[in-house]
Amino acid sequence: MTRSIDPAELALLDATAQAELVRSGEVPPGALVDAALAAADAVNPSINAIIHPRADAARAEAVAATGPFAGVPIVVKDLGCAIGGEPHHQGVRALKAIDFRAPHDSAMYRRLHGAGLVTIGRTNTPEWGSTITTEPLAYGPTRNPWNLDHSTGGSSGGSAAAVAAGIVAVGHANDGGGSIRIPASECGLVGLKPSRGRVSLAPDVGESWMGSTIDGVVTRTVRDTAAMLDVLAGYEPGDPYTAPPFARPLVDERRADPGALRIGVLDHPPLGAVGHEECTVAARRTGELLATLGHHVDDGWPAAIGDPSFADHFRTIVATWTANDVAVLADTIGREPGPDDVEADNLALAALGRAVTGPQYVAAMLEVHRWCRRVLSWWHPADGSPGHDLLVTPTIAVPPPRIGYLSEPGKGFRIFELLQYTAQFNVTGQPAISLPLHWTADGLPVGVQLVAASGREDLLVRVAAQLEQASPWAGRVPPTSASRAA
Repeated sequence: MTRSIDPAELALLDATAQAELVRSGEVPPGALVDAALAAADAVNPSINAIIHPRADAARAEAVAATGPFAGVPIVVKDLGCAIGGEPHHQGVRALKAIDFRAPHDSAMYRRLHGAGLVTIGRTNTPEWGSTITTEPLAYGPTRNPWNLDHSTGGSSGGSAAAVAAGIVAVGHANDGGGSIRIPASECGLVGLKPSRGRVSLAPDVGESWMGSTIDGVVTRTVRDTAAMLDVLAGYEPGDPYTAPPFARPLVDERRADPGALRIGVLDHPPLGAVGHEECTVAARRTGELLATLGHHVDDGWPAAIGDPSFADHFRTIVATWTANDVAVLADTIGREPGPDDVEADNLALAALGRAVTGPQYVAAMLEVHRWCRRVLSWWHPADGSPGHDLLVTPTIAVPPPRIGYLSEPGKGFRIFELLQYTAQFNVTGQPAISLPLHWTADGLPVGVQLVAASGREDLLVRVAAQLEQASPWAGRVPPTSASRAA
């Protein structure tokens, strides 16, 4: 006999548990989607996470869904993960004004849909994902379910807010400088940035930001994060590079013993910003917990991630790609974009990018490659001596800032006060995960980042599962949640 499921119950289940309800016949096809849509109706007006709802399409797709996650609702970010014929505005006012529609599905959406996941809406994102707070002029700010006056992080802040608020258990996200991990940190979620080449950007893009961007998800549990990467991972014809395949399903790594690992802890900003005590405490306590779990923990960290030249070269790369974004937009709308089309910070960044010559870009790229080898030598010393297995850091240098702090006109430099620990590993291509292991006294989440050597998502999942068991977070529910609204 089947039964109904209400939004409050749905909000406390992860996607793995939801899938089992359908698979066992306990709830009928479509019931999970109906509950998620009701949750969105109740909570989304407060947080502004979903900007393109697709209720009718979701209900129709839920009934026909097949696969391991048949009927499980998700949201996808309005940047990447294109759905053919549906809005794809990327946080850009000019694309919103013409109601730009994606010409076809992305490979990523095809994989999610093929696994039976049902998209109930597209989520808010800053313009082109170029900042770490979700407050685009095109759609307004997304608000943090833990405190509506605070940011969700970015650029996947819309997806993170929807998951934290219990609307869905999984949200598509992507990460070019921290945009999976930072929203996960600020919203009390799990967020894994995969290794370079693990998830394809097909069919329209081979790479972005010189290979720094990658797609993934934000979830509430380690098992959901692992299971979703099993769905998303894999080569698509024409990809410029691909990560080595997993030895076995990543979700199985949760039960594997990682052994006694050598783990370094960095508890202060390496690029000169002033850190926050709560973030320092989060990293130190995680190191102490890992030691009690049998790991060898020290204060080591790769000194190269504190090299100030890294930020300069990364800015050159991002500026050049932003100049291309503006040029593509000009072709799309048939004129040169102006201040009513593109936000001021991105117009300024594009101007910097247009000033970069071809030889200057190549020189920056080659210098970044040399820098990457210096960073990775901490995991793989050139002399053959044992390296470290993991690095632990705060995910972001401060707890979630208030809405407006990072979006105030002319204050774009504030991003670099916060962006101290994440972008380095986009450039190196290493996998990194943010875990919700600390909350401030006033109830704001602070994530802790674990970084592994390239291709070692398996190790991250093993240790993340250890930490989830030793310091569980599943019982924490934000004040703005479908579980409370019902």
